[in-house]
Amino acid sequence: MINGYRISSDQSEMDVESIHKFISQSYWAKGIPIETLKKAIDNSLCFGVFNSEGSQVGFARMITDLATYAYLADVYVLEEHRGKGLSKLLMQEIMSHPDLQGLRRMTLATLDAHGLYEKYGFSELAKPETFMENCDPEVYRNA
Repeated sequence: MINGYRISSDQSEMDVESIHKFISQSYWAKGIPIETLKKAIDNSLCFGVFNSEGSQVGFARMITDLATYAYLADVYVLEEHRGKGLSKLLMQEIMSHPDLQGLRRMTLATLDAHGLYEKYGFSELAKPETFMENCDPEVYRNA
């Protein structure tokens, strides 16, 4: 807890409508249908950032098998709550979560937060030539 904010990985606390409001406007998932996001949340290890009134002001999810691999996705803190150390608190909670210990690999994709993630052990791909993707950036427009 920091300045009245807390992190929870209790799935029942996630405010899907609040999360959708932000994620559906993000550069990485613009237009995502709420049903699709709900399914993604239901099938991920999620972390919510909550203020002292209990409102959700941040979020992140790990897509993982809980044994060998995890992909960090959908990380945000609402703009009016930034600059308070919440992204660092969120990353500390994620990286210390018991279900995420001993994994062989964690990955993520970001356009603008490299400095944050580097503090938690993330780096550029050691062998980018071994990674491939099948990406459809227009998938939510066609839904």
